[in-house]
Amino acid sequence: MEIDRKTLRTIFWGAAGCIGLYWLLHETERLTALVNGINDVMFPFIVGAAFAFILNVPMRAIERHLNGIKNSSARRGVAILLTLLMVLLIIVGAVQLLIPQIADTVESLVETLPDFFKRVQNGVTEYLQEHPGLMEWLNNNTDFQSINWQDLLQKVVGVVSTGLTTLLNTALLAVISVSTWIFNALLSLVFAIYCLFRKEILARQGRRLLYALLPEKHSDEIVRIMRLTNATFSNFISGQCLEALILGCMFAVSMLIFRMPYMPLVSVIIAITALVPIVGAFIGCVLGAFFILVDSPIQAVWFVVMFLVLQQIEGNLIYPKVVGKSIGLPGMWVLVAVAVGGDLMGIGGMLLMIPLASVAYALLREFTDKRLEARHINRAKLNEQPVEISRKFGEKRKTKDNTGSGEAKENAQQ
Repeated sequence: MEIDRKTLRTIFWGAAGCIGLYWLLHETERLTALVNGINDVMFPFIVGAAFAFILNVPMRAIERHLNGIKNSSARRGVAILLTLLMVLLIIVGAVQLLIPQIADTVESLVETLPDFFKRVQNGVTEYLQEHPGLMEWLNNNTDFQSINWQDLLQKVVGVVSTGLTTLLNTALLAVISVSTWIFNALLSLVFAIYCLFRKEILARQGRRLLYALLPEKHSDEIVRIMRLTNATFSNFISGQCLEALILGCMFAVSMLIFRMPYMPLVSVIIAITALVPIVGAFIGCVLGAFFILVDSPIQAVWFVVMFLVLQQIEGNLIYPKVVGKSIGLPGMWVLVAVAVGGDLMGIGGMLLMIPLASVAYALLREFTDKRLEARHINRAKLNEQPVEISRKFGEKRKTKDNTGSGEAKENAQQ
């Protein structure tokens, strides 16, 4: 039996695949170490590529307004420089705004927590005195009278103070540990700038390699999907940032009108957490309500009410126009994407999964349309209730009505 070259190649790759699968199943520790090593080496470049992709959105808009610079390299360099300066100003402004506010808030909380707990204790005592039945039930079923409220208050204050101290120490250690990432951060930044400078060349090289390795039909489809993914991610990033900025400004103006405390801190927290779709703003609401609660419980309640009102305005009017149309994904699937992405990769997964789900939704819709067209399915059958079924239901209903009216006439005559 003569074995041709194609059969020999198939046997070779099949044997290599079996050997590789055996190694993967029996050398999991070495595989994990190998994957971790590759990840450690490639991590700065992956972060740099992601950073370049995000920066490309504002850089592209800035570059379009620099038509006066004729040299393309100089125009690209100025656009990158202005983009980096804009990001740096945003980060410095947020830090300059948040750090003093957080320090003042922590100091205020440490000072006001004892008075707050005393007010709670006095309120509970007055309520129990006004409702003797509840007081009698507590005395009969609990050791309410034996509770040392002063000792309990001191313990609560101690726990809160210890927690705040631990939080500050943890934050300090985190800041110190960030210094070990300086090299990777610089490497990622340099790689991102290189990608931004040569993005057209890199894209052209990727297409050349793709068409050299795969059939033209498959390469065309991959290029189309990559362009769709790029457009979807770009629209999502710009829309989500704009939506977060609008929501933060809405809260700042509303809190200023109603004279609520911690306005700069809470509005910035709302804007930052709103970058996470659906659940982010609610996290900001919880943090803002906690800060205001210690200062004024009544204003904390009104803050929650104000949040619900603004969230309805934002969710029904602003988000669909700013973000919803840009990704083309129904709200139900946005919720599913957020839940799945958050469970797999945390906050980053939430931000990543929505554009991916949007691309998958668009591709699935195209595939379904092509399959329906190829199978010559009548479009009327895809409606909520096809015309034929509606006609049959109408005829049955008409026959039933006529039969019922005839029986009613016979009963009346009898």
